Amino acid sequence: MTARNPRYRGVIPPVVTPLTAGGEIDRPSLERVVGHLLDGGVSGLFALGSSGEAAYLTPGQQDEVIKVITAAAAGQVPVLVGAIETTTNRAIERARAAAGLGADAVVVTAPFYTRTHDTEIDRHFRDVSAALDLPVLAYDVPVCVHSKLDPELLLPLAEDGVLAGVKDSSGDDGSFRRLTIGARELPEFSVLTGHELVVDAMMLVGADGSVPGLGNVDPHGYVRLHEAAVRGDWATARSEQDRLVALFDIVRAARPGMVSATAAGLGAFKTALMLRGLITTNVMSPPMRRLDAAETATIAACLDRAGLSRA
Repeated sequence: MTARNPRYRGVIPPVVTPLTAGGEIDRPSLERVVGHLLDGGVSGLFALGSSGEAAYLTPGQQDEVIKVITAAAAGQVPVLVGAIETTTNRAIERARAAAGLGADAVVVTAPFYTRTHDTEIDRHFRDVSAALDLPVLAYDVPVCVHSKLDPELLLPLAEDGVLAGVKDSSGDDGSFRRLTIGARELPEFSVLTGHELVVDAMMLVGADGSVPGLGNVDPHGYVRLHEAAVRGDWATARSEQDRLVALFDIVRAARPGMVSATAAGLGAFKTALMLRGLITTNVMSPPMRRLDAAETATIAACLDRAGLSRA
């Protein structure tokens, strides 16, 4: 078996995008979030992912987010930037913009909205990679793009040097395991899980790290989990994961039937960060709504049970 030395490993949270009361990018709050994540010991930052509301932001807002995060990171950790667009040329355009603003790598989904075949998805990643001088990671998120990136598609792209890694948010743990098995002979290819409730299990089967949205709220916990898994202390990893599973109950705070699953999750992360004194408001991009006082109180109770400080 080839010794593995993946380029990206550890905890790489998908950074939330704080907004002002008027819906603009809240630069001071975003800077505080980045500082909080760095203080937590994260290994990288993923800007403009799903948790960063990338699909809701205008190109100008996306550019502003990249500028703030890269400046605040100041080279301490790599900044991966989502170039999440419907088709190849649009993804290349966003990826080039990210590169010009200091991104260290870009994260790209399969094409979406248009109906797509695996041969076209393969060509999509090859064309994006060929157009850039930055590493490209694939983002497997079928709930959003309606295409599953199977190991049979990803591994040949990795072997050909097209992909530097994958963030797997598919929830398909069998597929993820097959991916980690195939990656054993690809020493620099990074296999990252976005399944934040089972990071310990995914590390056991061969994940190189995680990209947990909840890591915005408790980066220290995810770093402790990762470090325990790396040293083979699975009891400690399981205990930390169990605590984080309980903390994840914040996503259930939104009243059922009143918000989308996306708004419930992102709204909970933002509300928790607001309660922790890191961001000023829990304002969401339209048409999502911010969580209200009763929902906020439920999240505060979850933070208290998890042992996290509040402002």
